Amino acid sequence: MKAVVFHGDRQLELMDFPDPTPGQGEVILEIKASGMCGSDLKFYRAVGGASSLGLGDLDGPIIAGHEPCGIVAEVGEGVDPALAKIGDRVMDHHYSGCGVCKHCRGGWSQLCLDGITVYGATGHGAHAKYMKVPAHTLVKLPDDLSFKTGAAISCGTGTAYGALKRLDLAGDETIVIFGQGPVGLSGTQLAKEMGARVIALDVSEERRQLALDFGADEVIDPLSNDVVSAIKDLTQGEGAHKSLDCSSNSEARTQAVQCVRTWGSACFVGEGGHVNLDVSNDLLRRQVTLIGSWTFSKNGQADCADFVSERKIDVDALFTHEFKLKQAKEAYQMFDQQTTGKGVFLM
Repeated sequence: MKAVVFHGDRQLELMDFPDPTPGQGEVILEIKASGMCGSDLKFYRAVGGASSLGLGDLDGPIIAGHEPCGIVAEVGEGVDPALAKIGDRVMDHHYSGCGVCKHCRGGWSQLCLDGITVYGATGHGAHAKYMKVPAHTLVKLPDDLSFKTGAAISCGTGTAYGALKRLDLAGDETIVIFGQGPVGLSGTQLAKEMGARVIALDVSEERRQLALDFGADEVIDPLSNDVVSAIKDLTQGEGAHKSLDCSSNSEARTQAVQCVRTWGSACFVGEGGHVNLDVSNDLLRRQVTLIGSWTFSKNGQADCADFVSERKIDVDALFTHEFKLKQAKEAYQMFDQQTTGKGVFLM
């Protein structure tokens, strides 16, 4: 089968791999949709290649893609039919741990005490026709949701949902969402469905318009405004109740903390980088809570899918571009600009 491999330095290749076969406790997914995530770009852009990111001694090229959604095509020995049957429509929780530590038992395999496999980074991912995963990583896709929506929930949309739940967002609150890429747009869409007022920020005019289309009440161009003052002007001088940074930008992260009111909460989901804070004035003396949120649990992924299904949320609208695998180079050149919505490979 053909599959996408990131070489770093903004280079990728469509390489040949043997079709996978399942081992004990494993299944083969026939991928129907594989989403493009902003965190893919760190592997795509990595100076000196993906190995420079400190992922260890990888055994050969790794298939990219960590937003898998498809159909169970083959089931290995020892798989409980309650977990997987041929023909099941499923997403994948794209981490696997030991399965027995306290974090794995709670559905948080990415926090495994014995180390993890991250599919699309340290294990073969979903930018291919087939993907082999442990059956315990599967999450059922509700019948009314498309494979594209399932791919989004498998990382970007699920990450936004997990952060909003960590923030305990309420319907009478105002939230500021920094960055309107796929995760930020998902946050805007979900926060509006939760009843909150949303102020959305992005340097891209196209993404600000997308945020309005997704229900944002106000949008701010951070390049043309004093961000914290603009937010206070929109909130009777107090600041927002909550903020969510999806940008990974150091200045935006600082503003995400400074823009919340006394007793407010700020959450970071954007990967990498640093933030500069005055601990006393930005946090302690305003009783501000700062939260780090890394994706979601397996149970949280299922909860997100149920929320999207029950509320009939049009997650498919996130996808502004659809590609075939043979268009991977073009797809990532476009996505690398970070000025538009979400891309997806449809098999």
